[in-house]
Amino acid sequence: MPPSADTNAPPETRAAVLGRFLRGSAGSGVAIGARTAGALLLNKLLAVYGGPGGLTLLAHFQNLMALFTTLPNEGVHVGLIKYLAPLRAGSGRYRAWLGAAAGLNAAALLLGTAALLLGRTPLVGIFHPSAGWVALFALGIGLLTAHVFLTAVLLAAGRLRAYVTLTVVLSGLGVGAVAAALESGWQVQQALLAYLLAQSLTLVPTLAVCRRHGLLPSLRGPVSRPALRGIGRFLLMAVSVLLFSKAVDFVLRDVLILRFSLAQTDNWQAVAKLSDNYTMVFSALMGSVYYPRLAKLAGQPAALRRYVRTVLLLLAPGLALGLGGLYLLRDGLLPLLFDRHFAAARDLLAPQFVGDWAKFLTWTLLFLLMAQARVGHYVAVQAGSAVLYAGLLAVLLPRYGLLGAPLAHAARFGLLLLGCAGYFRNYLKS
Repeated sequence: MPPSADTNAPPETRAAVLGRFLRGSAGSGVAIGARTAGALLLNKLLAVYGGPGGLTLLAHFQNLMALFTTLPNEGVHVGLIKYLAPLRAGSGRYRAWLGAAAGLNAAALLLGTAALLLGRTPLVGIFHPSAGWVALFALGIGLLTAHVFLTAVLLAAGRLRAYVTLTVVLSGLGVGAVAAALESGWQVQQALLAYLLAQSLTLVPTLAVCRRHGLLPSLRGPVSRPALRGIGRFLLMAVSVLLFSKAVDFVLRDVLILRFSLAQTDNWQAVAKLSDNYTMVFSALMGSVYYPRLAKLAGQPAALRRYVRTVLLLLAPGLALGLGGLYLLRDGLLPLLFDRHFAAARDLLAPQFVGDWAKFLTWTLLFLLMAQARVGHYVAVQAGSAVLYAGLLAVLLPRYGLLGAPLAHAARFGLLLLGCAGYFRNYLKS
């Protein structure tokens, strides 16, 4: 990516860099708040009204959704933001990148649908689905992916306000659908399907917003091969996330259910869902504020190092304080967010929080590999992380029981953070 127009501008001070990051964070705060509130309400609904294992079924369903949306969301859309950000909507290059991303999304969805049909029992067997349930799930995934594709177009164009509004709508529709379904006496698997389909309806207003801002020019001619190759590199990175992160989490939950029963796994799942909630906040913030800025600074090494270092200096103590505060509130936190019987999971929180602190800082550095499209390095990190995690689980689960899962999580990201700090040491030096 060529340097931006301000390459020769005076370098920003640390205060200016920090101010830019905080302003962007505040701008997306409403969207992040809506997603967090929606996730907390959803967890509470399934924990209280979903019966034994309801929370685990919710997590399994969301993990299942992630298996089918990771390639578009973590690959195609990340690449789309990088390449569309410096371009004028409607230009030839803009159309090329947009068309390539749309084509790759369609291919990923067809691949996912085939995998769902061929692997129906291992993937969705726990929900005892009918053929209609499977068909509606596939439809919901397709519509939701189209919505996220269009929000990536909005983020690339800097339309943060529209993104915020649409995120609020999506969160409200999902939670409202689950509440209505459970109130009507639907089974958990039916309520979860309603959750997906309600969220997918956000595609309609998202499409209208993109058209109003002129961000969807007509696509003519064949798909650009250079654009396919460019975004395809990000798709390869997403494949590594799918195989070495999402699939590992999916299999781990199955292992814990078989080893400890569905009800016992709920205790670990409560801790994992709490982690998922603030991880979602972190991911949304970094995806809407931090990563787009990295993409713009990819051609300015000095400014890029200054930006990354400043953000890390803010995040390291800030995250430690936030997670430490949650730990001090641990006795009342799980019963408040889920249900009273989840208080037994309090002993799992300490290693989970330590691991999450290391995970967030590791991810902050790994965003650099994505912004620079360094596919080989990114895939190697994901593969090494998965192998390390599997080894730690094999050692710690038999010895510590459920506690072994968060202990393995903490050890995994602690070691990864040390490795990333060494590799990216030039970004940490003043």
